[in-house]
Amino acid sequence: MIAKGEQMPEPTFKGQVAIVSGGLGDIGRATAIELARHGAAVAVGDIRPAPRAESLLRQLRELNVGCRYDRVDVSDAAAVRGWVGAVAADLGTPTLIVPNAATATVADVRTITPEQWSRELRVNLDGAFHLAQAAVLRLLEAKKPGRVVFLGSWAAHAPHTFIPAYCAAKAGLRMLCKCMALELSPFGILVNEVAPGYVDAGLSGRIFHEQPQMRQRALEQVPIRQLIEADEVARQVLHLCDPANRHMTGTVILMDGGLSLVPPNYTGK
Repeated sequence: MIAKGEQMPEPTFKGQVAIVSGGLGDIGRATAIELARHGAAVAVGDIRPAPRAESLLRQLRELNVGCRYDRVDVSDAAAVRGWVGAVAADLGTPTLIVPNAATATVADVRTITPEQWSRELRVNLDGAFHLAQAAVLRLLEAKKPGRVVFLGSWAAHAPHTFIPAYCAAKAGLRMLCKCMALELSPFGILVNEVAPGYVDAGLSGRIFHEQPQMRQRALEQVPIRQLIEADEVARQVLHLCDPANRHMTGTVILMDGGLSLVPPNYTGK
């Protein structure tokens, strides 16, 4: 929401349509609002009931952009194709594609169940692929350029013993990003990843809320001594979507506060 007296930003994405999965989570919501603030129409998908989307839709409408909400499970490829088709018919062909939906199971390799493992890969990896593929095929058919920005994680390259399925899914997502970037670059479709470290919101924020000692430990491990806010992630997504950003593809924006620079159990003391 624009505060009183605050200037609206220039409409960088006027005429463009963004599609964001997991859009009712903290990062998805922040991303949807940031893109709308810069002029994009925004389609949001999530598994939560439609009434849960009302406050977000109200904020988007206040920004004078087209918007819609669809309840969709990204692990269902047919449902995702239907969602992308409905968005294209209503708002126009999505040109800014943000596969963000994710889930995390806190369980090590000895205790995670086959069902938990499978569900996590279906949402975090398969679901991201389903949205990216369905939307990209629409772009190619329409002969339009576009941007795909995957929401990854530093866990794609840093082992975490308590979330192995999440790590495996995000590692797969990173390679998917690179493969798609290489294949689609001749068509003006750039594919990148934003990889946050410890975010004090969303999935990790919920864990931190339930286990404050983990939040404190995470804070001590980050060299800059700060956790990431959802709107900071959204601004990096915005950067990769910017039409003036013409040369970055297959790239990972790693925003982990220096976590990747230090050994395990680092405290900086």
